[in-house]
Amino acid sequence: MTLKIRNYFGTSAFYKRALSIAVPVMLQQFIQNLVSLIDNFMVAGLGDIKMSGVNVAGQIFFIFLVLTNTMCSSGGIFMSQYNGSKDADGMQQVFRFKLLVNGIVGVGFAVLCFIAPRGLYWLMVTKNVDASAILDQTQIYSRAVALSFVFMVFSQSIATSLREIEIVRPPLIISVAATLVNTFFNWVLIYGHLGAPRLEVAGAGYATVIARAVELIAFVVYAAVKKPDFLFKLSKLFVIRLALFGKMFVKAAAILYSEIFWALSETISNALYNTRGGADVVSGMSAGFAIANLIFISIGAVMTSTSVIMGTELGAGNIEECKKYKNWILSGTTIFGFIFTAIGLLSTLLIPPVFKNLSEQARHYAFFLVVTASVYLPLWSLLNALYAISRAGGDTKMGVICDTVGNVLFLGGMILLTFLTPLGPVVMYAIVKLSDVPKAVIAQIWLKKERWLVNLTK
Repeated sequence: MTLKIRNYFGTSAFYKRALSIAVPVMLQQFIQNLVSLIDNFMVAGLGDIKMSGVNVAGQIFFIFLVLTNTMCSSGGIFMSQYNGSKDADGMQQVFRFKLLVNGIVGVGFAVLCFIAPRGLYWLMVTKNVDASAILDQTQIYSRAVALSFVFMVFSQSIATSLREIEIVRPPLIISVAATLVNTFFNWVLIYGHLGAPRLEVAGAGYATVIARAVELIAFVVYAAVKKPDFLFKLSKLFVIRLALFGKMFVKAAAILYSEIFWALSETISNALYNTRGGADVVSGMSAGFAIANLIFISIGAVMTSTSVIMGTELGAGNIEECKKYKNWILSGTTIFGFIFTAIGLLSTLLIPPVFKNLSEQARHYAFFLVVTASVYLPLWSLLNALYAISRAGGDTKMGVICDTVGNVLFLGGMILLTFLTPLGPVVMYAIVKLSDVPKAVIAQIWLKKERWLVNLTK
């Protein structure tokens, strides 16, 4: 009996290692999301229209995060394995990849947001009755926050690289400091405290720029002092191994396909939700996701911890250990998801005090969105663990297949529900997220083929 249990649940030492990576990641994301919630609270005090304007801009920024996270994830596949094999040159090549590719993305998005094309943002609120007023605020916020993307991509490249070599506390401390800076300047600039001008949504954007600048300076100073193995002299930035870059681009292309397909699906679905009413729908769904993000930290922790552990062990050549770890991770993360379901349901208590300035209907949407997301957490935790295990060994095909099936079902369901039913946005969300069930089934079957058990450093 004990042996059978050991096939599915690991030793205390294993889970201690997993939690030593997961907990700092969760704390970092929790604090960031908590500050985001405070940001939402501050902007919500300006009313539904202005909060909706910031939310519409955020839906475009979501694409930016998907792009940069994809590049960091594809590089991270190799960073963890090179760390396991103690190959410093390989780690430096991965870091170059992140800096160069993310740098291009960051500059591109900064320019796009500064231009703030009204036609692009209009796609998010095409049939919303308050579209024109919302877009005025979106453009103001977008231009104010534009420069933060340049700072963010380089901070993200350093932070993810540190986590991938199991240095997790410094990114946590630096992110905490940056989010506190963001909160302080939000308070000062949005409402005009301490003699500052009242800038409202523009103030929220400027506060983000200041916080991102502080964060980047802190990461650069830390890296210069501690000199992690992936660090190199800036003069050698373009000393690259083309073959390795090519491999990372191949992995990035597969992950990017999955992530962009998913991001576009989510963006289109948000646009479809917004057709169900006015600013109350936009602000209510935004408020709900702001609360839900506090529990989604469990998913990020699962992905990071799984990727680092499995990647490091594969790079070290511990193939048999990885076979055991797979089952231990999948069982543990499912239980982890149920724990966060309970936490998520409790988090609905935050909605009345935090979003008291929103309309009653907006708070109604927020409450039921959080409840729905909480119920799905065990499934999402399992699904993301399956993805992380597959990608740790460089197997990105599984994600392509699963996301193609899932997103076609998701988008198809959203379109049908929008045009054939009078259902509200939260009910639509609850129904179409059932598309994640076949994704999990396909992923479970795929992992049994063991195509992910690959040492990429050889």
